[in-house]
Amino acid sequence: MRLSRYFLPTLKEAPSDAQIVSHQLMLRAGMIKQEAAGIYAWLPLGLRVLKKVEQIVREEMNRAGAVELLMPTIQLADLWRESGRYEAYGDEMLRIVDRHKRDLLYGPTAEEVVTDIFRAYVKSYKDLPLNLYNIQWKFRDERRPRFGVMRGREFLMKDAYSFDLDEASARKAYNRMFVAYLNVFARMGLKAVPMRADTGPIGGDLSHEFIILADTGESQVFCHKDLVEMGAPGPDVDWYGDLQPLVDQRTALYAATEEMHDEAAFAAVPADKQLSARGIEVGHIFYFGEKYSKPMKANVAGPDGKDVAVHMGSYGVGVSRLLGAIIEASHDEGGIIWPDAVAPFDVGVLNLRVGDEACDAACDKVVAALEAAGLEVLYDDTDNRPGGKFATADLIGLPHQLIIGPKALAEGNVELKHRATGERSVTSLDAAIAQLTGKAAA
Repeated sequence: MRLSRYFLPTLKEAPSDAQIVSHQLMLRAGMIKQEAAGIYAWLPLGLRVLKKVEQIVREEMNRAGAVELLMPTIQLADLWRESGRYEAYGDEMLRIVDRHKRDLLYGPTAEEVVTDIFRAYVKSYKDLPLNLYNIQWKFRDERRPRFGVMRGREFLMKDAYSFDLDEASARKAYNRMFVAYLNVFARMGLKAVPMRADTGPIGGDLSHEFIILADTGESQVFCHKDLVEMGAPGPDVDWYGDLQPLVDQRTALYAATEEMHDEAAFAAVPADKQLSARGIEVGHIFYFGEKYSKPMKANVAGPDGKDVAVHMGSYGVGVSRLLGAIIEASHDEGGIIWPDAVAPFDVGVLNLRVGDEACDAACDKVVAALEAAGLEVLYDDTDNRPGGKFATADLIGLPHQLIIGPKALAEGNVELKHRATGERSVTSLDAAIAQLTGKAAA
């Protein structure tokens, strides 16, 4: 992609009402534009990252055995009346009346809709276990939307829902999602700590939040330091085997949100292992048994032929919120430092003298080679000064930057920069191509 043909409206300064780093940098990098309080248009650069985050989430859900569908954003109020949540949910629900005077709502979550889908088609325990997930826009009418995509009113969310015959099976489904979430966040370069959490309006008696530690986090969290350094289980686990040991490895160590914090239990953690910090919630999982299936009559015929209400869980990931969390955890004075897996482009090619025959030819060669190797390239072919090109590449977080200027090129060289470390190296054009593509130089 040539930058001269791209839409990248960067800003030198962030608006004064942008209070945290992620909000400031997303605005400055031309990723989002605020349309109303807590409601954003996703501009091309932001959308590229959003789609990559979404795809990682999708791949890990599929790997763990969940099945994707797409549910509507507008839901029937009558479904929520069945579950008993229509009045109980509160002012965050945006209630709507259509031209036929039917009560509707803009879904803040989808337990009722997915339960209605399940009960319409699944009648036997032989069709269980089942996990259905949805990546869809949600709306919660926050009283004080703030911090950009970290606490907006409209947001993209992955919500999965498990259906099982009994509690034992449902807890196995919960464990699958617990482990899948560890993989999701690790693939994005994040250290997410699972913490025992309050169930809130979703309900149930078992819940974990996945927390990214960051100074700008909204809540205080408490945990054993070793949890922060634990690696992800990886993709090759036996998803329908016994995952309890992997879950126990994390839950055996103290970790709790402020609402669930137990001072006495935390005091039992060795002093040098106690960690009290601010945290950002990026995922939340729940087991709530028959909370929705009983009132909504989501039953299946059990092995004895008798109807039984299924046991359910729900599992949310704030897909759009994750972009803010990643930036909060990974930035410097120059701008965003994207992990490779979610960067909007893999490589930035910076032509320091557009119009120079040798520079143009070298840039054309490297862009063609990198794109042929499957890399996504942003080619800065604008007539901006070199300093401006460097600043833009760092601001938007291009992880690998190939700098081509007439002086170095005359000596047969180009410069490679690694955004995360700031490390620079001078090498030949062919060697740079080989390094970036992972191929041996011809």
